[in-house]
Amino acid sequence: MAENPESLNSNTLIEGLETGGNPPESPFGFRFDYTPPPGGYSWWYIDGVSDDGNNALVVIIFVGSVFSPYYAWKNWTNPSDHCAINVALYGPPQRWSMTERPNKNTRRTPTTYETGNSRVRLVEGGLEIAFDEIGAPIPRRMRGIIRVDLPYLSAEPFQLDPNARHFWSPACTHARVSVDFEKPGLSWQGHGYVDSNYGLEPVTRGFDYWDWSRTPLENGDTLIRYVTDSVAGPQRDLNISIGKDGTIQPAAYSESTQLPSTSIWRINRRAGRLNHADPFIVQTLEDTPFYSRSIINYPSGTSGYATHETLSCRRLRSPIVRAMLPFRMPRLSV
Repeated sequence: MAENPESLNSNTLIEGLETGGNPPESPFGFRFDYTPPPGGYSWWYIDGVSDDGNNALVVIIFVGSVFSPYYAWKNWTNPSDHCAINVALYGPPQRWSMTERPNKNTRRTPTTYETGNSRVRLVEGGLEIAFDEIGAPIPRRMRGIIRVDLPYLSAEPFQLDPNARHFWSPACTHARVSVDFEKPGLSWQGHGYVDSNYGLEPVTRGFDYWDWSRTPLENGDTLIRYVTDSVAGPQRDLNISIGKDGTIQPAAYSESTQLPSTSIWRINRRAGRLNHADPFIVQTLEDTPFYSRSIINYPSGTSGYATHETLSCRRLRSPIVRAMLPFRMPRLSV
């Protein structure tokens, strides 16, 4: 996918945010009681990699799940009726769970989020996630505790689209994660990352495509690159560097280069160059009809592997793709 010559760099985005555009109410800073408007969404994202590099995890906490076929089939009417906690373990062992539940089975306060038998709490110094679900597509129990230590917590908003309908915030790029699972038996500690997104309309209405990556740099900063192809407007390219204390600075614009497409669903992946060098794929963690999650790296300049994600909203809009999703994203009501 070629770069749009009218793309906007990170300096443009940061300067534009100084004049506002962020709605007065948002979930940033872990406001679990925030409810988006009809069609809208919010999610809190956590990832971590073990210190030995052998294990990784991703946790996403949804209100108005952007991937939910049930939310789409109900014409985006009630986001609080489509809540889920997605936990993916990469190892060995590997597990996946994302069970959606309605409002009556979900309890949310400013500092807690509960759905089914699982609970997320904002505690002193971080987050505690007690997870207890059945995985999919193979129905295996996933039960354990995930703790996230947050040395700082940012609620700085960044606008992702030209119409100020979609926002992102890097809550903490230098977190620590500890994982202690009973099923499967798993225990490790490692580096973590936390951010949050929300929107005032379906993500498929605002975007055709986006690529996101985070790269730990040798100087201790984290480089974030967010490239979004909006439905109505030029491509926007956000490049920022975040220090260990949470200080956010514009980073040098890096031209996109093509990564190999995913092997099964042929998702097109783009990433930025670092020190004029191209990245390379270390491992593809998720290869789905509309989304990929990958570990990438660069020849030099980093202190560890980079995490990369691609979302194809064009694919997600497809009725055929949506009909496939309940296979991995069941919905339960008790």
